[in-house]
Amino acid sequence: MTDSIQSSNDEVHNPSLSIAHSVAEMQAQFEHLHALSRSQPINDWATREIQLDHLEIMLSDNQDIFANAISADFGYRSESETQFAELFPSFTGISHAKKHGKKWMKAQRAPISALYMPAHNEILPQPLGVVGIMVPWNYPLFLAIGPMIDALTAGNRVMIKMSEAAPRFAQMFADAIAHYFSPDMVCVVVGEVDMAVAFSELPFDHLLYTGSTAVGKKIMAAAAPNLTPVTLELGGKSPVIVLNEANLESVVNRVMMGKTLNAGQTCIAPDYVLLQRQHHKEFIHLAKEWMAKHYPNIENNPDYSRIINGEQFTRVQGYLSGIQKADIHALTDVEVDIETRLMPPMIVTEPADDSEVMQNELFAPILPLVHYDTIDDAVQFVNSRPRPLALYVFGERYNDIEKVRNDTVSGGLCINEVIMHAAQHDLPFGGVGDSGTGAYHGKAGFERLSHMKPVFVQTKINGMNLLLPPYGGLFKKAMALFLK
Repeated sequence: MTDSIQSSNDEVHNPSLSIAHSVAEMQAQFEHLHALSRSQPINDWATREIQLDHLEIMLSDNQDIFANAISADFGYRSESETQFAELFPSFTGISHAKKHGKKWMKAQRAPISALYMPAHNEILPQPLGVVGIMVPWNYPLFLAIGPMIDALTAGNRVMIKMSEAAPRFAQMFADAIAHYFSPDMVCVVVGEVDMAVAFSELPFDHLLYTGSTAVGKKIMAAAAPNLTPVTLELGGKSPVIVLNEANLESVVNRVMMGKTLNAGQTCIAPDYVLLQRQHHKEFIHLAKEWMAKHYPNIENNPDYSRIINGEQFTRVQGYLSGIQKADIHALTDVEVDIETRLMPPMIVTEPADDSEVMQNELFAPILPLVHYDTIDDAVQFVNSRPRPLALYVFGERYNDIEKVRNDTVSGGLCINEVIMHAAQHDLPFGGVGDSGTGAYHGKAGFERLSHMKPVFVQTKINGMNLLLPPYGGLFKKAMALFLK
């Protein structure tokens, strides 16, 4: 690893200070970054752009190393998937921030009531200080880099807690950060759950966590004593509503792409499909054809990833244990392999509403098909459950699509597509309700990780003295006019 990393940072520093392996080291580095954030706020674009340059060079120099480390943590993860789902959005995110960041950080005029003119209003973005980022295991590169882009563009210093479930990548990433960034800017924390708990209890200026809803509640509770503002990017069950006139072949093509990416281990993967019952058989048939075309010989196919560890594999198998075999439709001829953690995709038809596959986020290549009769029924089905991180609707009729768009609430929405909204740097990405709070990516992320300070600028000549006591006749006439 060290042979392949060449520092792009001209500053002389001790790389070990950029990595924390213990709670004591983590607390010491936090105090160091916090003090710097107060004494040396990063208010210039040149410094921010240099940090983004370092990030871009680090990624470019270590693409293969990062992909190999992630694959090792998974038991096997397709290098192409890492390129597509992690490296590509990271590079484009950096490019987008470098293109727009200088403009974002400038004070912007804001409207003002004519009653206060000739004064004017401004909004001045300022760095928060130290931003904490807690990274999950399913996309450990992009879900570290994406928040980093927003934090650095906003002029913050950063601490990152890597996932203990992806330890090889965590150490590789920490080593890379230590060689490309000054410990005055970025620190990476590696370690087990106890380190994550202590990390969440630090008094960050903002804490961004990506992971499960259950853990998200604990993160919010840990942040509360410090009044640390949080962005929680959680998960849940992201539904697909297939309207009756939709082209089913096109639906299957997009849904199966989203479900098989990273073997279903994606927070915005299609979780279940609402589909009228007469289309179930055709959907399954088309899904089998799709698998044969896109993942032939799946047990040896270099494009298909594995379930990350035995704990996750056992969890998913437990979900299936309560389902009748007749309702489980394998989409390939290959059996589940416990030893290699290979889980071929399968469809579950009409699972009971209280079954685990319908109550829990699947995070696996399992796709329930659920029957609905009318669009109102489908909308009600979604609305009666916790609000999802993403919702996908397929159809052709404008009015039907608009009904789903307007009558449901979800973190994000795709029409005749899945997942791709998360790759749009000009769209905010985030959840609502149980699927999260706050949004980031692009300008939304810059503003989320900035203090958008309101500024009122008074002029020498103004009428404010007319509003001072003693309140005379002119004041009373003005109030009578204003309060009509």
